[in-house]
Amino acid sequence: MSDQIPTRIRVLIADDHALVREGLRYVLDADPGIEVVAEAANGRAAVEFAQQFKPEVVVLDITMPEESGLHAAARIRHMVPSARILMLSMHDQSEYVRESMRIGTHGYLLKDSAGEELRAAIHAVHAGQTFYSPAVLKRLNATDAPPASAPHGQLEQLTPRERDVLAGVARGLSNKAIAAELGISRRTVEAHRESLMRKLEIHSVAGLTRFALEAGMVPDA
Repeated sequence: MSDQIPTRIRVLIADDHALVREGLRYVLDADPGIEVVAEAANGRAAVEFAQQFKPEVVVLDITMPEESGLHAAARIRHMVPSARILMLSMHDQSEYVRESMRIGTHGYLLKDSAGEELRAAIHAVHAGQTFYSPAVLKRLNATDAPPASAPHGQLEQLTPRERDVLAGVARGLSNKAIAAELGISRRTVEAHRESLMRKLEIHSVAGLTRFALEAGMVPDA
């Protein structure tokens, strides 16, 4: 019986600089578990290619001509909901990060990140987790004052175990990983997760991550 060839993660990369795209492809080609299926030079092309190639992960630069990465991300979320979206930017300002979270993207990586971190981010978001550069989390925690409608009141509605599960979700852990860390069953984690989503009226990983960040539950990396 012949060995089955592992399925590679299909990735679309979008950046308006050809040299950057070439560098990204070089970094990703070094991972046998990743396949770059298309490259886009602007946001509009990224949306078109996402519909055409149905990538599993889309790596989007934020600042691109014709259509920004954030606008393209919102359209891809609507048109290709199965795609996981990883924002790639030189900007670590909190407004960019929060807007990407509001759209429902799955991670935010800085362009000065190492190639190993980019590959790890792609594997993480493909596995259903979230991935944020440590520098991004540090900037959010250091510079963002809690909004007037800070979530601390809502946080008090959660049990200590639900808070533990929420913290794990915000760190990008899977239900299985959270269960192992807390010493409880995966089914129990799922029950706590459903309960906290119901209490907070938040029904996406990106939304839970944003809430946890605003509540100061994600420590500096």
